[in-house]
Amino acid sequence: MAQRATKPTVLALRALKLGDLLVAVPALRGLRRAFPDHELILAAPRWLAPIVPLIGGVNALLPTPGLDRPLAWRRPVDVAVNLHGNGPESRGRLDALKPTYRIGHAAPGWAGPEWDDFVHERDRWVRLLTWNGIVADSADFRLCPPETPAPVDRATILHVGAAYGSRRWPIERFADVAAVLSLRGHQVVVTGGPDDVFRATAVAKAAGLPASACVAGRWELDEFAAAVAAARAVVTADTSAGHLATAYGIPSVVIFGPAAPEQWGPPADGPHVVLTDASVRAGDPFAEDPDPALLAVLPGQVLDALDALEADDAAGREGGQVAFT
Repeated sequence: MAQRATKPTVLALRALKLGDLLVAVPALRGLRRAFPDHELILAAPRWLAPIVPLIGGVNALLPTPGLDRPLAWRRPVDVAVNLHGNGPESRGRLDALKPTYRIGHAAPGWAGPEWDDFVHERDRWVRLLTWNGIVADSADFRLCPPETPAPVDRATILHVGAAYGSRRWPIERFADVAAVLSLRGHQVVVTGGPDDVFRATAVAKAAGLPASACVAGRWELDEFAAAVAAARAVVTADTSAGHLATAYGIPSVVIFGPAAPEQWGPPADGPHVVLTDASVRAGDPFAEDPDPALLAVLPGQVLDALDALEADDAAGREGGQVAFT
């Protein structure tokens, strides 16, 4: 028989990517406040470990690469929280733990609010907790300051990577933006993951940047977060880089393709600009080719958006979310 843990346990499942974790931060903070005497366990991929301490209040990470296998948790669970989704796979993995109490959307065996496809992801999970009488604030998304020193300071980060072709803004457009910013005196750094090295190298080369400006595949996740937290500005498609910029209040231009900014975008009252064209959006996040809503955005619009953000910053004001139509 499993032995009782020293403290009661809240286990929250969010076995997804970095951006998915960052939009769940307000809900995790709400759980921390609601269960101050509980151990808060986050079931998420192991590679996200450097980010977990920046959330604040999470006691431990339960490495969970996905839902293919049972959750590797052997102690009693007092409260199981489904922040992953509302499918039978996520519910089944949590049901297998036989928790005393379940927090999730309405489903067989689960009491909760009905799933809404159109609510913003930060609001979705706050709404779930609110239904259960737990106070949470969707504006409580800021991360704690990184402990890792930033590898660059006040750089303008162009994050050219994306998991799928639908979110990959063309290389030549990133290069055009990088070249102009470099001429204007920006320290431009081109970032991406190990799978984005070719794209990032091509952008830096086409922009006439030194080879050292391309750091794709070279930084660890904690270094990337620290660099964004110390950045002058961030230009990215709808990726984790945009969510990190939001989390640290760094001016950002985020180019949206298949996803709707109304569901995944930065807050309207922050120093962020969204560029997209919803009228031509195809909406397939797994497509190999860039979404038309992404291709509708041109380099000049990105540069104009950055100019507006810097003007707002110089005037001591915050920029607002702008949608290109």
